Amino acid sequence: MSAIRCDLCVIGAGSGGLSVAAGAAQLGRKTVLIERGEMGGDCLNTGCVPSKALIAAARAAHVARHAEVFGIESAEPKIDGRAVHDRIQAIIAAIAPNDSQARFESLGVTVIRASAHFLDPRTVRAGDATVRARRFVIATGSRPAVPPIPGLNEVPFFTNETVFEKNFIPNHLAVVGGGPVGLELAQAHRRLGAAVTVIEAARILSREDEEAASAVAETMRREGVDFRERSQITAVRESESGVTLQIVSPQGSDVLEASHLLIATGRVANVEDLGLERAGVAFDKNGIVVDRKLKTTNRRVYAIGDVAGRGQFTHLAGHHAGLVVRNALFRLPVDANKSVVPRATFTDPELAQAGLTEAEARAAGKNISIARFDFAHLDRAIVDGETEGFAKIVVGKGGRVLGATLVGAHAGELILPWVLAIERGLKLSAVAGAVAPYPTMGEISKRAASAYYAPRLFAAAPRLLVRVLSWFG
Repeated sequence: MSAIRCDLCVIGAGSGGLSVAAGAAQLGRKTVLIERGEMGGDCLNTGCVPSKALIAAARAAHVARHAEVFGIESAEPKIDGRAVHDRIQAIIAAIAPNDSQARFESLGVTVIRASAHFLDPRTVRAGDATVRARRFVIATGSRPAVPPIPGLNEVPFFTNETVFEKNFIPNHLAVVGGGPVGLELAQAHRRLGAAVTVIEAARILSREDEEAASAVAETMRREGVDFRERSQITAVRESESGVTLQIVSPQGSDVLEASHLLIATGRVANVEDLGLERAGVAFDKNGIVVDRKLKTTNRRVYAIGDVAGRGQFTHLAGHHAGLVVRNALFRLPVDANKSVVPRATFTDPELAQAGLTEAEARAAGKNISIARFDFAHLDRAIVDGETEGFAKIVVGKGGRVLGATLVGAHAGELILPWVLAIERGLKLSAVAGAVAPYPTMGEISKRAASAYYAPRLFAAAPRLLVRVLSWFG
């Protein structure tokens, strides 16, 4: 058994772990990276990359069906499930070299492909190697949560980790879970020709602004997605058609027949088999317990990304990586609690959120007002035929921006100015005063801010002031 001493040992080669390892190595620190599965983690192999590739294919099919609005003859596209699958895998393969073992070894990182577990607070065993490091970073991510539905363990089903392996389009896909993952995959499969039913125990996108979530759901309904909200699955079994689901809702009991089943009911942090107890690292049902510096209860160990229990986003894991590099290597103060972390659901229309929703702000007792502008009144949205949705900005005391909800085309691209405004404590006037290029979707932010001030600008007092000033020439 080989013994390795290093400055930094990173456990997990997903987006966060790779960023920490690359940064440490390029700063001249002796770095070990341990990964038991695929390099690149969930985002590259089973998450962000393949899901957005599937969504892109689905959008191409959708545009072909509705091209007549641009004066182009529409046509029902012929969907080749194998070709869609092959393109997704080709995209993964094209990006994979950036996350590969060879690339990180070229940076000077020692890569160990094995499971890791702590032997004591300063030592990890991985395969035939023991690693003793000055600092550890746990970046083991999360996995799909599988609900305790009677009969589920006896029927085949997909999760986001397996759904991209199929090379066909299901006849009828039943999606359990109406969160971002469930809705993205539901709409994509519907546009690619599958019948789709979504079963959700609460309401669709229950974490999001209700009006924005309703806008997404209504579009999907028009496209043919069947929603069963506030419904519980009491049993699942295999059937001649594929799978049978027993469903109970406020309307009564029902039976749903589908060809395939997709489970999208959240995720669970990967904390098992790491030997965290031997390392003195505390964890709970949400993941590893960390402080504002992302340190665990073992001061030599950090946790980042999904496993740290603060949100399951690739961009959050990348942000965490930067904070850890600053704190662990440069000894600079950091505070993860101050980060404004946006989220986006890549349906069509997209839904993006930063800061507080309107409901959250009111529940917190804040005195707020709302700035709003609809895409239907935005010139570029009219030109592009993408007029669904709106921008809703939560404005607090002194005109400061507390939150932003965007639902509409490219909402994920448009949320960044609001992240900056919230994090820097900017007033809405800063956005209203900025110059936006015309005609762009980005104007939605300026138009929402300007619309907020318009009643004040053209009220009686300003009108009187202008009149008085006109007397002086």
